[in-house]
Amino acid sequence: MEKLRQSIAGEIALSETPGGTMKKWREIFSITQAELGIKLGICASTISDYEGNRRKSPGTAIIRRFINALFEIDKAKGEVTISKLTSKEDESKKYYDVHEFATGISAVDFAKEIKGEVVAAKEVMNVKKLYGYTMIDSLKVILDMPYTNFPRLYGNMSERAFIFKDVSTGRSPMVVIRVTPMKPSVVVLHELEEVDKLAIKIAEKEQIPIIVSGMSEEKIREKLNKL
Repeated sequence: MEKLRQSIAGEIALSETPGGTMKKWREIFSITQAELGIKLGICASTISDYEGNRRKSPGTAIIRRFINALFEIDKAKGEVTISKLTSKEDESKKYYDVHEFATGISAVDFAKEIKGEVVAAKEVMNVKKLYGYTMIDSLKVILDMPYTNFPRLYGNMSERAFIFKDVSTGRSPMVVIRVTPMKPSVVVLHELEEVDKLAIKIAEKEQIPIIVSGMSEEKIREKLNKL
């Protein structure tokens, strides 16, 4: 648990927009500004000012109080989020790689970062916001990874992009997404020239944009890991 505290504190302290990162973690813990304000003994508008970067960057004392409040509120709710975030890593990590962004990014800007072309559900790109991505080895995940490990693909939040590599048509990933209860916000099919028609139909029905990117995996990681 202490490692998680340090990780959150470091991410906030090193962020170019610390208020936005604080907001991200508050939302990950499913805590309202009002709840946090009561715990900290300040008004919700003050929290809003911090999250909107309208106040000077928080010092270590404020960051510590903020993190303590998140943990204490979550503990009172049964440690639902803490348990999820501190769950033991297992061998399923060989199937995928999870990365969280310091702050949220719009799906439109995300597509620009990876020089992607939107081929399905383009009309909802403007309302989608992403807080991270998961790079997925398609064949290993679909054929070998236990179904019970699928929730781990979503990292801290489901509002993320699934980047499928080693895909042949895009059909299998979209069929799997169609039948699972949790859904990513965006799907990226890596280095795929033509997307299967059924995959596009599923994307349109689920309102999950499909983005095709020919950028190398190394370059995608380099670009996105800076966010």
